[in-house]
Amino acid sequence: MTQNHFWKLLLVLFVLGWAGSELYPPKGKNLISHFEERARNKDAAFTNILTRAKELDKSNAVRTYGNLFDAVGTNNIIGYFPMFKSDGQRNPSSYILGRLQREAAGRIRLGLDLQGGTSFLMGMDTSKIDTNQVREQVMDQAVEVLRRRVDRFGVAEPLIQPAGNDRILVQLPGLSEEDRDSARRQLSRAAFLEFRMLHDQSAEFVAQGMSAPGYERLAMTSRADDGSKTTTYHLVRRQPEEGLTGKFITRAGVFRNPATGAPGIHFEFNAEGAEKFGRLTRKYSPKDNQYHLLGIVLDGVLVTAPRINEPIEGGRGEITGDYDFQEALEVANTLENPLETPVSILEERAVDPSLGADTIASGVRSAIWGTIAVGIFMLVYYLAAGVVANVAMLANILVLLGVMCSFGTVLTLPGIAGIVLTIGMAVDANVLIYERIREEIAKGKSLRGGIAAGYDRAFGTIFDSNLTTLIASVILMKLGTGPVKGFGVALTIGVLVSMFTALVITRLIFDFLVAKNLIKSLPMLHIIRGTNVDFMRYAKVAFTLSWAVILIGAGFGKKQMGIDFAGGDSLVLRFDPAARVPVEQLTKTLEEKGFKDPRFQYQQDMVAATASETLRLTTAVDVGEKAELALKEAFPAAKFERAGLDKVGATIGGEILQKALLALLASLFLILVYVAFRYEVSFAVGAVVAIVHDILMTFGIYCLAGRELNATFVAAILTIIGFSINDTIVIFDRIREILKLGARGSFTELINRALNETLSRTIITSGTVFIATSSLYLFGGGAINDFAFTFLVGIITGTYSSIYIASALVLWWHKGQRPQMAVAPVTNLEGADMAAAAPGKA
Repeated sequence: MTQNHFWKLLLVLFVLGWAGSELYPPKGKNLISHFEERARNKDAAFTNILTRAKELDKSNAVRTYGNLFDAVGTNNIIGYFPMFKSDGQRNPSSYILGRLQREAAGRIRLGLDLQGGTSFLMGMDTSKIDTNQVREQVMDQAVEVLRRRVDRFGVAEPLIQPAGNDRILVQLPGLSEEDRDSARRQLSRAAFLEFRMLHDQSAEFVAQGMSAPGYERLAMTSRADDGSKTTTYHLVRRQPEEGLTGKFITRAGVFRNPATGAPGIHFEFNAEGAEKFGRLTRKYSPKDNQYHLLGIVLDGVLVTAPRINEPIEGGRGEITGDYDFQEALEVANTLENPLETPVSILEERAVDPSLGADTIASGVRSAIWGTIAVGIFMLVYYLAAGVVANVAMLANILVLLGVMCSFGTVLTLPGIAGIVLTIGMAVDANVLIYERIREEIAKGKSLRGGIAAGYDRAFGTIFDSNLTTLIASVILMKLGTGPVKGFGVALTIGVLVSMFTALVITRLIFDFLVAKNLIKSLPMLHIIRGTNVDFMRYAKVAFTLSWAVILIGAGFGKKQMGIDFAGGDSLVLRFDPAARVPVEQLTKTLEEKGFKDPRFQYQQDMVAATASETLRLTTAVDVGEKAELALKEAFPAAKFERAGLDKVGATIGGEILQKALLALLASLFLILVYVAFRYEVSFAVGAVVAIVHDILMTFGIYCLAGRELNATFVAAILTIIGFSINDTIVIFDRIREILKLGARGSFTELINRALNETLSRTIITSGTVFIATSSLYLFGGGAINDFAFTFLVGIITGTYSSIYIASALVLWWHKGQRPQMAVAPVTNLEGADMAAAAPGKA
């Protein structure tokens, strides 16, 4: 072993060892068991907590953290965990449970679509921010406030982070439906509390329909003893008295009126607030039997208007209004954690934990079957070299997962799709190398020389094709939203890792085998050989037929915008298979109840052993849950049960569509620039037109299939861009090589030769990706079915366009003449010319 090989071996061993350490342990341990193991100084109270947690976990095992959180309740657990320094923490118990959760968690972090949970994208109304407030400070304050509100729900590792200048992303794993509704209310409530004085002649002015400068008319709802509600109107000052608002409140809680049992809210001010409140109540204390009313306004609503009977110096107060106990709890929570600016929910996505478990199973299943199928193909076709490729493929998966764990990347279902796709694309580099080695050995080189030449000649093609794929994947990562971003991350890391495994690990193995004389030849199957197809003869006909198909698809296909672009609600419902209701009947029922354009689609897992079917319902914004209730009422035998919910506002839908178009244009432009730089302008134009052809062809077939246009479709299109240019680069690289050799013949003949020489690797590389994507389509489940279908179509169109669109356009651009990169044909050295012009051995 040479010194160079020694250092390469050390590098490979280090990378594999590091990846394994980052990945271990991949799966976490049970949190309640870890809670019991780590505790010290256990006593009867601890035993009661543990027993209660285990009882709760039996009834709802997918909510382990929440069960433990509920079991701890108000108990002080600091003494049981002296190893965690919780001094100074606002909520020590939550801090300790969070530390335990991180210790017990596995290295592979699952996204909400895999573990279940709810994601809210919150929008801030920045127009309410005072001019002297800094936007970043308001954002930081809002994030911290929302974090404190979320702590009340007992969710493991919630994510609350800024998403742009005026957006906040809130992700809550494992929420129950009841908690989800409460979370929705609490997160969107600003809890902007103001103390404003009522006009002394409010009743008279309101009765006469009059107003007063500096006052506004607000309604107040109250409940009578018999339960009936009455609404009265009052003139309330527009500005808070003494500038007294909820930001001065330090504590808030709920109490019950001893006489009526009605819930109320008590609160305490900080020192500055207490001083302001005392000064206010002294100023408006009764004089000469003249009483004043203090309006308590919460989020612009007059909640109550108590009479000031005397100065209140203690800095405490009460709010009584038309609340039930749950509402009072929510108001108290938001008062303790007030937002300085109003927020609203722009997007909501929810996945039931049980559906998340099913999704994991389908995703892992598709990955396993994809890996096995590609591995079997490589083993059968390339024999011993196939074993080396499969070793590299397994190393690729290990390093890819290790890098993702090291960066803390969240694994989503589209991320699994990216890994499966990476498996197919990683083999592409090996195919390019093996086909080159085959050619070099066929020219008479030794095994050692053929391997060295094969790697050297394939490097440029591999580099160019992977870099152009990276352009698309990085744009997906930067401009993608939600799970689509996860796909871009997995694909980007996968492409980079695949270059390392294909160029370093496989080369090291081959050099070792040759050096130890363990292999003396490298036999491979060669099914496609010696072809001499005149592809360019049919180019014009193929070109015309392609655009005819595109026009048919665009003209007659059903162009249906999904909620990602148009906004709306999308629900996934489980049901009793024995009471399956036809789509026509479901649609008719909702339309008769006044719901406009409801759309239904049954989605089925195609693996017989775990066959399960769900119903997807798409409606307008904010009517999905009402439609769900209508279906449950109309079809009780179906036993509809919600498994997932997506709510996308029209504003967000428009932004996603805008980002999608920007991503497509950016990809095309960067690829145009890179190919022009590496090759020639005509090659760049041919490549980009071929990509546009693939996009339009795939779009047309997708519309003819009646599928919804969504963000997943855009992710597939961007992946098609990377794949299509990858295939085109392989052909262009061979055309350039032949031109630089100065081979004899017309430009048409040289392009045909390049196409025939690369036909074998074109079919094999497309085939391995097709195999991996087919596993996604068959076993991946409904959530990524649109992606898999789109990409399968794109693989076919991309392979076709590399031959009949990209290559043909380069030929037509130069009007059949050799481009400037070509050298003059060799005529003096007959042997050299014959070698250059010999039939391709692809």
